[in-house]
Amino acid sequence: MSNIVLSASVRQNLLSLQSTADLLATTQQRLASGKKVNTALDNPTNFFTAQGLDNRASDISNLLDGISNGVQVLQAANTGITSLQKLVDSAKSIASQVLQSPTGYSPKSNVTSAAITGATANNLLGSAYTNNTVTGGIVNNDNTSGAQPITGATRLVGTAGAGSDNLATAITNGSVLTVDGKTITFSTAQTTSTTDSFGNVTIGIGAGSTLTVQSVLSAIDGITGAGTPSTVDGTGHLVLSTGTNQDLAISGSGNVLTALGLTAGTTARVPPPLSGKTLTIGATGGGTATSITFGTGTGQISTLNQLNAVLASNNLQATIDPTGRINIVTSNDAASLTIGAIGGTAAASGQPFYGLIAQPPVADANSQATRANLVAQYNNVLAQINTTAQDSSFNGVNLLNGDTLKLVFNETGRSTLTIQGVTLNDAGLSLAPLNQGVDFLDSNSANAILTSLNAASTTLRSEASTLGSNLSIVQIRQDFSKNLINVLQTGSSSLTLADTNEEAANSQALSTRQSIAVSALSLANQSQQSVLQLLR
Repeated sequence: MSNIVLSASVRQNLLSLQSTADLLATTQQRLASGKKVNTALDNPTNFFTAQGLDNRASDISNLLDGISNGVQVLQAANTGITSLQKLVDSAKSIASQVLQSPTGYSPKSNVTSAAITGATANNLLGSAYTNNTVTGGIVNNDNTSGAQPITGATRLVGTAGAGSDNLATAITNGSVLTVDGKTITFSTAQTTSTTDSFGNVTIGIGAGSTLTVQSVLSAIDGITGAGTPSTVDGTGHLVLSTGTNQDLAISGSGNVLTALGLTAGTTARVPPPLSGKTLTIGATGGGTATSITFGTGTGQISTLNQLNAVLASNNLQATIDPTGRINIVTSNDAASLTIGAIGGTAAASGQPFYGLIAQPPVADANSQATRANLVAQYNNVLAQINTTAQDSSFNGVNLLNGDTLKLVFNETGRSTLTIQGVTLNDAGLSLAPLNQGVDFLDSNSANAILTSLNAASTTLRSEASTLGSNLSIVQIRQDFSKNLINVLQTGSSSLTLADTNEEAANSQALSTRQSIAVSALSLANQSQQSVLQLLR
């Protein structure tokens, strides 16, 4: 071709046509590939930058599969925890049936006191304070022919003589007998008995007084309020009654005590049978040992409700029958237990609780068979807990069996999340199989199991919360990775993709230019055609 000679105008048109053809080829390639940068020759900077973005997007896209598997592992663990919670609830239902079952023992361990006179549910102490008496020394009259023991009719004052019946020792003027804080004053200024507004009595021993020993006894009883009158016995002793409202306290001045054969001091009423007595009961099972003082004072026990309030912490309860017998029995919570040792002054010889020794409870065969069946059901649920925990795996990873899940979120491996699994079988939940004849015997054992099951529920809820938090993190990172891939790919495309509208316009323009160039080349060749015509 080098020996072909082209004119300058033809050669110029040819070069223009070749350039247009090259541009048209480039435009058509861009339209076909959709990219304006297809090789490093097109634009080295954009090409290698876009390639780096595409590579990173590809690496992160490859990690998405692992992240997606991680999500499924967490979902499997969460599904397992949900099922475990239902199984624990089922176990709770079984334990609750024990509480609703008949007591497994009949009779339960119990003790019954001797009958307490007058005792009722509102007054365990028995009959109220009863009267007591104090007997003075022998007192004689002033019969000069032979002194005789006084009687209630013996006068306080009079002239001694044969057959006279006056006190042998006359009470001196101003003598005072003090009874329960009130005074009985003997005065020669009067011959009658008077009482002031404060309850103090003045007994006249003046000349001509006809007041007798019975007058003094009536004054004493008026102060004490004794239901049983004070008297003089057949041998000349004053027998004074304490009454029931308070103890009898006597003191005196002058010679009144000597004249009446009395001694200063206090005589107590007879208290109710249990008043002031103590009762101790050893710890029953895991209960608290009981120490009781019967009485009406602060912290003392006088009613059945008060007694049961104290006995409750020792797994005991009490009842009282119409004859006043107090029965103490184990509560349903501790039906399998034996009441602890009985002691205290209320258990001393002659007292209501003397010699009481509680016997062990007697098992009820039918009830125990029911409870044994509940034990078997409970153990079956525990077996299901174990298998459910073992089956909660995905792709070989089980977060409920102690496995560890590690997820990588970026292409450098520096952004990771490690999730440590837990063991949630029966041992991991602090649950253990039960034994027939040992567990579920009474309400206490059932309540102990319920406590363990409630703790297991708390553990499951805590682990579910932890898994939920981790799952949320993984899903957020999964969405982040997807969006980041889109950002990277968009960035890469913005560097390499062609504007198809622009390229289409360019193609149309180049086609037109090519047509014009062909026409121009044709015109450039016309001069040579004219020479050809001459040659012809």
